[in-house]
Amino acid sequence: MKLFMVHVGFYDPSIGDGIYETHLNYFIAAENAKDAKTKTHELAQFKEKSMHIDGIKEISNVQGYDVILKENANSDTGEVITYDDAKEL
Repeated sequence: MKLFMVHVGFYDPSIGDGIYETHLNYFIAAENAKDAKTKTHELAQFKEKSMHIDGIKEISNVQGYDVILKENANSDTGEVITYDDAKEL
């Protein structure tokens, strides 16, 4: 498995009357870019907001560190750690 960042766009009527395009990034584990595209299209939020894909980038190395994905049989959705206030770090 490889890590892909999928950059998506959508128009949200609750933000600026839907005139401005909003963007999000999804991180997707997939075999290749085509698989990442398919998995992104299957996301509930992607469908609900009528999103489109602007770009897909494979993330294989970050600041000299290789990104290696290892399957975790104990996790269905993965753990996300969120830092709400970076000033506290």
